Amino acid sequence: MLTKKQLDLLSFIHNRVQRDGVPPSFDEMKEALDLRSKSGIHRLITALEERGFIRRLAHRARAIEIVKLPDSMASQAGGFKPRVIDGDRPDSPPPASALPVEAVHAINLPVMGQIAAGVPIEAINQLSHSVAVPGQMLSGAGNHYALEVKGDSMIDAGINSGDVVVIRETSVADNGDIVVALVEDHEATLKRYIKRGNSISLEAANPAYPPRVFTDDKVKVQGRLVGLIRTY
Repeated sequence: MLTKKQLDLLSFIHNRVQRDGVPPSFDEMKEALDLRSKSGIHRLITALEERGFIRRLAHRARAIEIVKLPDSMASQAGGFKPRVIDGDRPDSPPPASALPVEAVHAINLPVMGQIAAGVPIEAINQLSHSVAVPGQMLSGAGNHYALEVKGDSMIDAGINSGDVVVIRETSVADNGDIVVALVEDHEATLKRYIKRGNSISLEAANPAYPPRVFTDDKVKVQGRLVGLIRTY
């Protein structure tokens, strides 16, 4: 049985992964649970890991994967469906008959080149290859595409260089969304979107990268992050 704080933290992580495709940072967890220090979050995460509800990804700073949910949460969520996909494979894959329906339902998405999680690179406009994505990872109506991440500016949001992010095309975003932003019509970057009045701040999840602030006519949202694929 989980304590109330453990359950609150698991619920917060689950909701953020379902919304953004990546787990929250430790600072966001601390603020959400109204704790004074991150040491309390570390203790709660260790307790959840020991009870088999989450798994910390090796050699990945602050990267957390939900393994299971309590029955009460799973029923409210309509069944637990992880949205972060590991890329490692077993030596002997199970026969197709042993796989659940969701595991064999995949959709090929175009990988439209690289997206910078750091200093913006030139805008993406060319197909490089395609990647198979579980159908349940796609969020809402509209077109989806994939991009390979280059750089470490979003590492505290669980997004690492070499990851493939799944993007739903949209031209609008809410504050706090992780988006593909087109800057001054020629540079593209993956950042957290914050709008303040007539200004837009593109914010990294790495203290080494300061926010970049533009007037709202200089930034166009090209899509919102809905999933993440990682290969080890």
